[in-house]
Amino acid sequence: MNNSVTNTVRLLGAGLRALLVLTLVTGVIYPLVVTGIAQGLFHDKANGSEIKADGKVVGSSLIGQSYNLPLKKGQETPDADLKWFQGRPANGLGSNSVNTQYKLILSGATNLAADSGAVRGKCPATPEDGTLCAQVVAAKAAVVKDNSVSGYTVKPSDVPADAVTSSGSGLDPAISPEYAELQVHRVAAKNNLPVAQVEKLVKDHTQGRTLGFMGEPRVNVLELNIALKDLAAKQ
Repeated sequence: MNNSVTNTVRLLGAGLRALLVLTLVTGVIYPLVVTGIAQGLFHDKANGSEIKADGKVVGSSLIGQSYNLPLKKGQETPDADLKWFQGRPANGLGSNSVNTQYKLILSGATNLAADSGAVRGKCPATPEDGTLCAQVVAAKAAVVKDNSVSGYTVKPSDVPADAVTSSGSGLDPAISPEYAELQVHRVAAKNNLPVAQVEKLVKDHTQGRTLGFMGEPRVNVLELNIALKDLAAKQ
């Protein structure tokens, strides 16, 4: 009996010591070491890839933002502020949901099939409401209308895919150089800037493929709009 109690106490003691050691190693030492390495070698990324302007954090290079006018009475979705470059649509999880305006409560894709609303592989002129085709057709019409300014007309065939479709997360921070270039004339007109200067902004903020072969060329919308604000302030 005494041996049994002794063995039990010994095993409990060993288990308790193992628990304390593992808690110290995995719950304190390991997190501190990893955090220290991250802060020392990858300080920017470890802190959320923050973007600063005028000494203040204005966002992250990893998360898109909306650039809208204040809501008008009776509106559910605000109008885009067309003096800024606009990002991709954020249609994830449905129209007018909390996710549609780059709010971080939820994120996700629309879960609509690529041929949602399509007829014989193409979107009809008047697709069924709630389908991907309905979103694409409406977005394309808006892009053509918003970006056609005096002396520059956008054709439907000029509109790139990322201008009318959301990303898998609905929070994509970047757009294609083609979509950025399509917006140049409208942004220049709204800010009373020469087109050539705005085109140079886009070119300067175009990032190539990662390591030269991964992904696609892209333009971070927040970084581009910060540069646009600085350029407009100098005029």
